[in-house]
Amino acid sequence: MKSYTFCITLFLLCICNLANAQNIELFQQFNGRYDYLAIGNTLNPAENNLDGSFCSIATSASADLQLPANTTIISAYLFWSGSGSGDTNVLLNSTSIDAQDTFNVDYNAGSNGLLTYFSSYADVTNLVLSEGNTSYTVSDLNVNDVLLSNFGYCNNRTNYAGWSLYVIYEDLNLPLNQINLFLGLEIINSEVQEKTITLTNIDVLDNDNAKIGFLAWEGDNALNYGESLSINGNVLSNPPLNLANNAFNGTNSFTNATNFYNADLDVYNIENNISIGDTEVVINLTTGGLDEFGFFRADLIILNNIITVLNSQLPDATVIDNFYTVTCGNREIDLNYTIQNANSTDILPANTPIAFYIDGNLIGQSNTINDIDINATETNQITLNIPSIYPDDFILEIVVDDNGNGLSTVTETNENNNNIFLTINLIPLPETSQINGLLDCDQGFNTAIFNLTEVTNQIDQSMYSNFSFYETYEAITQNNPITNTANYVSNQTPQTIYMTADNSNCFDIFEFELNTENCPPFIPQGFSPNDDNKNDFFNIQGLYDVFENHELLIYNRYGTLLFKGNNNLKWHGQINQGVININQIVPTGTYFYVLKLNDKNYKDLVGWVYLNK
Repeated sequence: MKSYTFCITLFLLCICNLANAQNIELFQQFNGRYDYLAIGNTLNPAENNLDGSFCSIATSASADLQLPANTTIISAYLFWSGSGSGDTNVLLNSTSIDAQDTFNVDYNAGSNGLLTYFSSYADVTNLVLSEGNTSYTVSDLNVNDVLLSNFGYCNNRTNYAGWSLYVIYEDLNLPLNQINLFLGLEIINSEVQEKTITLTNIDVLDNDNAKIGFLAWEGDNALNYGESLSINGNVLSNPPLNLANNAFNGTNSFTNATNFYNADLDVYNIENNISIGDTEVVINLTTGGLDEFGFFRADLIILNNIITVLNSQLPDATVIDNFYTVTCGNREIDLNYTIQNANSTDILPANTPIAFYIDGNLIGQSNTINDIDINATETNQITLNIPSIYPDDFILEIVVDDNGNGLSTVTETNENNNNIFLTINLIPLPETSQINGLLDCDQGFNTAIFNLTEVTNQIDQSMYSNFSFYETYEAITQNNPITNTANYVSNQTPQTIYMTADNSNCFDIFEFELNTENCPPFIPQGFSPNDDNKNDFFNIQGLYDVFENHELLIYNRYGTLLFKGNNNLKWHGQINQGVININQIVPTGTYFYVLKLNDKNYKDLVGWVYLNK
């Protein structure tokens, strides 16, 4: 009943057989001295295409696992499939197993309607480790409710169920192999007569003993019309079990069983079908051809998984265990990262490049330092300066085996697991708070000496652990503080100073001004202009370069103006007024001054000074 006759006239096209499926893609990869063994069984009592006497099928079946001696179980997966949309819970040796995922495929069976088929899988490594070599029974796999509620399956002769157990194991006597397990659910039938599946993430170092295995459902020994299975353009066969024109014929290559009804668990040697250096394998499946009466007939084949075992000695670079530190207001991050060479079969060479990206833009580069052994790691550190065009919160991408142009330089077992993403949160500078400034006497040209630490009395010092002072806002991020805070010389006032006060998370920023004022000058009562470089002029302290617009007038006891000075002309006892004795030093005696500070805050100062020659 699964064979159909298609008659094409000018008026009629028979109904198309539609299908949808999950593409077969890489599911798991194993690298090491590994191989695999598969067992399983069908729940069908006979080939459904030849024997129409049954509709309901069994709900349990058993198979024996016998791994080679001195091997270690690495991983184990249970697959089960059947008619209907899915039975997602079964028993394996009386242990309840829930499906981790279930795939469906639909087939339009013409008058029998739209028929759905399923395949489920679960990781059963722990159970197989516990049970070891023994008989495994899958039970409670029940599709009979589906078959009895929809007779289209039985009418179409596509009533089936079955299971398989894949065990990946380590044998230290084996060469270094790469095992790739590809999983999905794809279909070929009378309408979709050909399908090409390309397996990637393959690396062929040596094709010696290379093999490929298939788990397929619903194949029939009696429907071998136009049926073929080819690898890289070469048709596979394994006679007498699997002929070139009948690959999906209800057989089990591991036991040489021919009564694996409506299921195929087959493995082929492909060392003559692949070449050293190949990075992909192209699989082509066909079905459909004319029978002896000239009618078109085709098998319905549902491909569940593909597994390859290839000799391979390659590293596999991945990035793990990343953490970073940032400082407040600084756009530099100190990043610690670890490069791992797990799931590999060779060392990862030194100087493997590492690239760091934000939004696809390269912001930094590094490389590994040493050769990294199989399953070993190397931890390094890098400081990245984050450009200001990026926000404070962003995603950093770290890619190992990337030369900065997105190109790999090291051939790996898996070229698609080199990157990792890390969320980065910079700490921006806090808002600035204004506090009262400092005021001191002008020591000339608006300069003064300040004790900057005096401003800390304005805040609660118990909240902070340390105080630093900066001449500019930018100096905070540049970490360029003022060193002599107790005797800071301000060369030009007013001047803005910034203070950071460290707290547990970051620091607070305070801003204040330094200002000077003109303090009252100190006027001495005598001087001696005798050129001994000591007290040689009328040195009024706090006057020169402070009261820059002052005027100094000197008179004798008769009220005669003898000297007129300013900020640029000091009185050394000389006469510069009148018409006689110009530039001569006056005699010893008492003289009188009028000091005009020309400052609105001060009146003119009048007094006397004694000049002693």
